Amino acid sequence: MAQTEPVSLDDELFREIILDHYRHPRHRGLLDPADMASHGHNPLCGDEVDLSLRVRGGQVEGVGFEGQGCSISMASTSMMSEEIQGKSLEQAHELIGRFRAMLLEGQDPSSLAGIGDLEALSGVRRYASRVKCAMLPWTTLEAGLKQLEGGHEPAGD
Repeated sequence: MAQTEPVSLDDELFREIILDHYRHPRHRGLLDPADMASHGHNPLCGDEVDLSLRVRGGQVEGVGFEGQGCSISMASTSMMSEEIQGKSLEQAHELIGRFRAMLLEGQDPSSLAGIGDLEALSGVRRYASRVKCAMLPWTTLEAGLKQLEGGHEPAGD
């Protein structure tokens, strides 16, 4: 008979944080007008997210999303939206890197400054099939930021 690992208090707390963000998503609803709009889709499980940002003076003034999918992808989107609100574009890029380091590289979340509720998603790493779910909003944000920043480059001669 296989032994199961005991559920730690941290695991329970993290589950509650994820469920709270899933049941009560922050920043739900797309922004209009928006400076950036990006769509992400995970064809393996059907998760989808549409993300919009309003940027003023290099800062994320507003963020909104619509989507459908599992509790992991929707909670990750809600947490990400909450964390990037009010941050500079540079800070948003840094947060993407920290989240990627935690989820894909296994870096200890306690060593990652300013990760907030996102630490609750660190356990997803144990379930390879769920990592793409948690990463979906982040790859969508990254693609949107590249598009936004590419649009602000001066035109060549």
